[in-house]
Amino acid sequence: MEKGIYSTRCWIDGGFREATIWFSDGKINAITEGGVLNDNVENFGDALIMAGAIDAHAHVNEPGRTHWEGFDTATQAAAAGGTTTLIDMPLNASPVTTTVAAFGEKLAATQGKMHINLGFYGGIVPQNAGKIADLAQSGVLGIKAFLTHSGIDEFPNVTLEDLEQAMPVLAKLNIPLLAHCELSDDTVQRTPYGEEGLLAENPTNYAAYLASRPKSWENKAVQMMIDLCRKHQCPVHIVHVSSAEALPLIAVAKAEGLPLTAETCSHYLFFNAEEIPNGNTLYKCAPPIREKENNEQLKMALKSGVLDFVTTDHSPAPPEIKEIESGNLKKAWGGISGLQYMVSVAWTSLKETMDLAQFIPLITDNPAQFLGVSDKKGQIKVGLDADFTIWQPEETFIVQKEENRHRHPLSPYNEKELFGRIEATFVGGEKVFHKTIINKNRGQWILKKQ
Repeated sequence: MEKGIYSTRCWIDGGFREATIWFSDGKINAITEGGVLNDNVENFGDALIMAGAIDAHAHVNEPGRTHWEGFDTATQAAAAGGTTTLIDMPLNASPVTTTVAAFGEKLAATQGKMHINLGFYGGIVPQNAGKIADLAQSGVLGIKAFLTHSGIDEFPNVTLEDLEQAMPVLAKLNIPLLAHCELSDDTVQRTPYGEEGLLAENPTNYAAYLASRPKSWENKAVQMMIDLCRKHQCPVHIVHVSSAEALPLIAVAKAEGLPLTAETCSHYLFFNAEEIPNGNTLYKCAPPIREKENNEQLKMALKSGVLDFVTTDHSPAPPEIKEIESGNLKKAWGGISGLQYMVSVAWTSLKETMDLAQFIPLITDNPAQFLGVSDKKGQIKVGLDADFTIWQPEETFIVQKEENRHRHPLSPYNEKELFGRIEATFVGGEKVFHKTIINKNRGQWILKKQ
């Protein structure tokens, strides 16, 4: 049966229109001007209707570490936050997704737990560089590499030799290499928490943690990946850019025409190092959240197009691994829990820098293009998937721990005031969220065609 949704504010073809959007069998059938009085049309008034938000960087951790997070809780949290598609990283699942067999285990683990759409990245580690072609052709949307210790021993960082071996293969297959860019001052960093010294002596001091992972590590790694991108013409994506000093390097590479893209994360936009209390490990991530002046430059880079889109890099862990009691930033798992809040946090952070017309593509069309799914997602067009995020950008709300749908309600966003209340989330034409989760198992796999 054909159904419709109406609003005075639908984001269509790069502008706001009063429209009714019709859909059936998971696809958009038609877009008509104005409203229709019909029992099959849901009236959302002046709420903003846009294509479903896409989070292209999250760690769901299943199979193997479902006690950290899992597909059931993660996809419910995402739906509650207006995200209709998320792409899962190859760690911190166990086994890590570095083989075709492990990828099969991950796909099996999603059964009965896909409340939104799911795509997946594979991973490159020293042991599998020679077998990367099979993994790249199995349906993953990209291949992830760490240039420093990942925090998970099963996912070692690659060497330059590994990258030189894999990148020509990925270039031929036109599959992006996603790089975690941190290099220590002498060689590839192989210890989890950077230099000793200051942090070892002051393990609860955030300034000490920030100093242990300096911008220079990130800048050098970004430059190395740009050089490799130029050499092999392999699509390269820089994940979670946090150093503003790397932005000119990325800008020059893009101007040169290299197949390079880059993202930053909502927490780098919302939080600033000067405001992070000592001993609060909920803010620990790698690269670290940096200073306000630095982060303002990240916002401008999103506006100018130097950075392509926003993600969460959701990477939760149980309280004991986060060292909540001790506040030890050296020992704590590094990762921000924020999957449920991407749309609202990003908009709250960016609304003084750009308008909605500039913001919306950063969480819809731009990630869809990067992922190679713009023929299905990212815009409201006839023939595309009926995934919709319906929200009120002007309305504020206080993040309540009790409404957090992650497996663990620990988040630095708790008790923060955000703009952009989520009204409803549609996945494949079905309303999955409206004040609560009302339809489950509406998501589909997003696999790269070969």
